[in-house]
Amino acid sequence: MTEKKHEWFTVQTYSGYENKVKANLDQRIASMGMENKIFRVLVPTEERVVVKDGKSRRISHKLFPSYVLVEMIMDEQSWYVVRHTPGVTGFIGAGNHPLPITDSEIDEILVKIGEKEAAPAPKVEIDCEIGDRVRVASGPLAGMEGPVTEISPGKGKVKFSASVFGHDTEIEVDYAELEKL
Repeated sequence: MTEKKHEWFTVQTYSGYENKVKANLDQRIASMGMENKIFRVLVPTEERVVVKDGKSRRISHKLFPSYVLVEMIMDEQSWYVVRHTPGVTGFIGAGNHPLPITDSEIDEILVKIGEKEAAPAPKVEIDCEIGDRVRVASGPLAGMEGPVTEISPGKGKVKFSASVFGHDTEIEVDYAELEKL
């Protein structure tokens, strides 16, 4: 017998009941001994700063209103426990066949809510030095050229000086958009 792997599923709830469903589901998992099949219940939120009437305050914003994410091993028993939790209207999927969230989608969500670190961006090798002349090859600034004034290899950005309306102006662009003259 092959062991099923645990996957993330999206559960639809009544509007505004996401936290209540999470609490109800956590309680049902414990009381019904389902800890070996239902692992995590998540209401993805992010912190936002709202400025209103000149005052700023932090609020917790639900990323997916009316939805809760559940990490579980899908079988009839675990499906029944989740599906019959008060406030749950159903799983996302076709009929009685819930569709799991892909690994890349759940990774993206976990990074967004701060539960997982993002994969490091690839290092950019910049093949120019301060004083070299460069030209923007693509993007909205295509055709502009001038000498390099600053290089930021960590960001993959290069600043160069160009004449804009008769004034020398520093312009920062991605290195990938430049060509060395």
